[in-house]
Amino acid sequence: MNILVLGAGQLARMMSLSSTHLDIKVLAYDVGSQTVINPVTFATTPESLQQAIDNADAITAEFEHIPHDVLALCEQSGKFYPGAEAIATGGDRAKEKALLDKTSVPCAPFKIITDKAHFLTAIDELGMPLVVKTCQAGYDGKGQWRVKSESEIDNTWAEMSEFLQASTEAQPHSIVAEKMIPFDREVSIIGVRAKNGECKIYPLTENQHTNGVLTLSIAGKEKANIQAQAEDAFAKLANALDYVGVLAIEFFDVEGQLLVNEIAPRVHNSGHWSQQGAHVSQFENHIRAVAGLPIGDTSLLRPTAMINVLGQSHIPSQVLAVSGTTSHWYGKDAKPGRKMGHINVSADSLHKLGEALAELADILPEADYPGVMETAQQLILN
Repeated sequence: MNILVLGAGQLARMMSLSSTHLDIKVLAYDVGSQTVINPVTFATTPESLQQAIDNADAITAEFEHIPHDVLALCEQSGKFYPGAEAIATGGDRAKEKALLDKTSVPCAPFKIITDKAHFLTAIDELGMPLVVKTCQAGYDGKGQWRVKSESEIDNTWAEMSEFLQASTEAQPHSIVAEKMIPFDREVSIIGVRAKNGECKIYPLTENQHTNGVLTLSIAGKEKANIQAQAEDAFAKLANALDYVGVLAIEFFDVEGQLLVNEIAPRVHNSGHWSQQGAHVSQFENHIRAVAGLPIGDTSLLRPTAMINVLGQSHIPSQVLAVSGTTSHWYGKDAKPGRKMGHINVSADSLHKLGEALAELADILPEADYPGVMETAQQLILN
């Protein structure tokens, strides 16, 4: 079986690596170079996009911001999962908010902005502080502003207006303003939905971000009532989209009440722990779903943490000496802040996971791997 992935980054790479034992060949379409490549070796193939579509048994995507002509071509093939609507929803916060409203899934109060009058109305009705985000083209903390006082309104609007002025009829631009609500922590749910509508959901993951980028995730801490809220949101959104594949939903936890922050129609950074911490990883389950195979067990094997490797030229080999630890390298050129790889560590209990993270913290500099030691201490004391 052949599967084509739109996007040729680390997510396509890990989908390919998880598929070889299923006798599935994965190729990736690099939207930047407009070439079809092997996402593991990076070798180019002679196929055009149309040839790759014709040769594929199924098509999927590793990111949301796919050119409209490419998306339309894949949708026309009848082989594209989770489908153009789901991808477009994940890449446009205005569409995302409309879906949340339609399905009655809670999120922070918001207003969509297309001109300054809307911006001023949002300030008046939602109050300050506000979180303001571009609806299109924003990721990893980019395209966001904080408005905390009247003195910031004019400068913020000047930057926002540049984005709005780039709007075209074919690619309209908008901005969403959200009421800034103090939250206790950030969590996410990763689930998979099959073509027949069957859903299986991984344990909720607690996430830590630094400068808007995920730095550490932990699976295995959650209580039933929080997990149930997340699973209810997943079911409503996945069913509304007639979704096929892995879907990720990021939440703010506000005193035990979950509010959706973002939706990602793909495998997700906060689910990387599933490679060692679950029976079947998110990557294999996504491939299984789009290929029409039975989806696998999402149960937790052991409490597991994932540490992102950002901007580093290598992963220190000493981490492999820590019990329960594996490293994953993406084969990219190092750049500041770039996701270069990740480290997974599993243990039989949260206490032992804390001890393993403490060992890793002695190897990994705090400046490059923020929060590892602090998290270790919290788990040990828990």
